[in-house]
Amino acid sequence: MSDLFDHRQVRRAFSRSAGHYDEAAALQREVGARLMEALDYLDDPSVALQPDCVVDVGCGPGHAAIALQQRWPKARVVALDLALPMLQATRANAAALPGTRRPRWLGGAAAPVALCADARALPLADASVDVLFSNLCLQWVEDLPAVFAGFRRVLRPGGRLLVSTFGPDTLFELRGAFAEADEAPHVSLFPSIAQFGDALVAAGFRDPVLDRDEFTHRHDSLAALMRELRTLGATNAMAGRRRGFTGRARFARAEQAYEVLRGPPVDGHPGRLPATWEVIYAQAWAPPPGAPIRMGGIDEVQVPVSSIPIRRR
Repeated sequence: MSDLFDHRQVRRAFSRSAGHYDEAAALQREVGARLMEALDYLDDPSVALQPDCVVDVGCGPGHAAIALQQRWPKARVVALDLALPMLQATRANAAALPGTRRPRWLGGAAAPVALCADARALPLADASVDVLFSNLCLQWVEDLPAVFAGFRRVLRPGGRLLVSTFGPDTLFELRGAFAEADEAPHVSLFPSIAQFGDALVAAGFRDPVLDRDEFTHRHDSLAALMRELRTLGATNAMAGRRRGFTGRARFARAEQAYEVLRGPPVDGHPGRLPATWEVIYAQAWAPPPGAPIRMGGIDEVQVPVSSIPIRRR
C-alpha cells in the first residue's frame, strides 16, 4: 500500500521553512501552550512525577522542548524532528537562554538533546520515556495506529502521552476553492477525532482524553494565505499532488471561488478571507506490561523470555 504523504517532501518543506518558521507560527505556539497546560497536573504533589526522560516529537524550532527542559531541569529532554535545520534552530534557541553556555557542574542550565529522526520509527529504547509530547506533527503521518504503537513501545508503563494534530476541517475553505479549479488535491487530508481516538485505543493506551478546538484566521488574499503556509512548511505533501506549478489560470479560478467567502468590511477596512484550523488534542497513559497491542488487526502481547516456564524432562 502506497503512502498517503510524500515524506521526503515533508522533510524538504520544513527544512526550507526553519529559518522563518517563527514569523508565521502564532497558531502553533498557541496550540503548544494549551497542550502544555495539561502538564500542570503532573506537577501536583499527589502525582509527584519527576521524569527521567522526556521526548518532544516533531519539535520544530524547539520552543516546547526548551520549556519542557525548564519545567524539569534534571530530566533528559530529547528534541526530535525529521528536518535537520529545525534541530539547528532548536540548538540556537536553547543556546540563547541564560546559563546554557556554562557546564552543568558550574551551575549551567540543561539544554535539550537534538535528535534527527522520523516519528514513524523512533530510535529509542523500549520503555525508556516518561513523557512523550508532540505538538502539530502527527497530521503528516498516514498510519496513526502504527505510530501510536511506536509511541507506546518507548513509553514506560504509566508514562504520559500528550499530542495535538490538525483535524479534517482544517483549511476546508482552501480545499473547496482549489477543488473548483483543479482535480488534483491541494490540501492534505487529516484524521477525524474519532479516528484519532480509535488509533490510541488500538495501540493499547489507557484512559485517553480527547478535546477539539477550532481557530479561524483571516487573510487579505489567497496569495497571502499561501505565503503563510509556505513559511510554516505546511505545503501540500500528498503523494498524489500535482508535481508542477499550479499555473496562473488554475490559481485565478481558485481565487475566484475563495472570494465568495470574503467577509464584510469592518470599521472601514476591507473584508478578509477566512481560514479555519481544526485542532485535536489527546492525552493518554501507557498501559502496564503485558497489555495487548493491536497490529494489523491482531492483538500482540510481548512476554519476556525469562517469564516463560521451562518444563524439564
